[in-house]
Amino acid sequence: MLLAIDIGNTNIVIGAIQDDKIVFEARIATERVKTSDQYAVEIKNMLELFGVKVSDLRDCIISSVVPPVFNSVHTGIMKVTGKPPIVVGPGIKTGLNIQVDTPSQVGSDRIVIAVAALAEYEPPLTLLDLGTATTIEVVDKGNVYLGGCIIPGVRISLEALTSRASQLPGIQLDKPKKVIGKNTVDCMRSGVMYGAAVMLDGMIQRVEEELGYPTTVVATGGMAQFVCPLCRREIKLERDLLLKGLNLIYKKNMK
Repeated sequence: MLLAIDIGNTNIVIGAIQDDKIVFEARIATERVKTSDQYAVEIKNMLELFGVKVSDLRDCIISSVVPPVFNSVHTGIMKVTGKPPIVVGPGIKTGLNIQVDTPSQVGSDRIVIAVAALAEYEPPLTLLDLGTATTIEVVDKGNVYLGGCIIPGVRISLEALTSRASQLPGIQLDKPKKVIGKNTVDCMRSGVMYGAAVMLDGMIQRVEEELGYPTTVVATGGMAQFVCPLCRREIKLERDLLLKGLNLIYKKNMK
């Protein structure tokens, strides 16, 4: 069984994969002040919660976009499993032809998602990840990774709005009833949710105009299930791209 971990800005995704099937997927909060011992306890507790024994783990792979947290989680994994994890980073085999100015600066989660999407869909692809940030990445024919866009995430946009406008309350990001809100909460919800959807529609259109041909659009991330149904463009939702991508990269780099 493979232990797969992705360290994101808000959550750390922990999963176990057996014969290409996800046995479990869980999330813990990303906290920079936690020690390796604390992360070791949380990882071990998650394994026990889902009935996975440490002895069942044959290996581990980890990706991270939060450098201050990486060492603590990495050491925590070592304390739990006794095995050094494979780290997604420069020099690892992915099958991607990365054509950006500085390939080493591409977030490892971007690479993992691209690898997973390519296993399910034919390029060219436009990949959306709606998490702490909203990211757009483009994979062209021949598995060529062209780059993309980084946009403030939906929740970050809402937090910025409520923190800078004292009369605007915090709200729950449900599906808006109408575009034209009749009260402050509905107006905010419409602006945030439909605004994000229209932005994605427009960005996808401009990406394809720049490429000169249409792409298959695939979305993942915590906010994707709420925002993408409001888009007019057809978007395929994929929940488990991170874990699937980590499994595929592990298989490409097995000794």
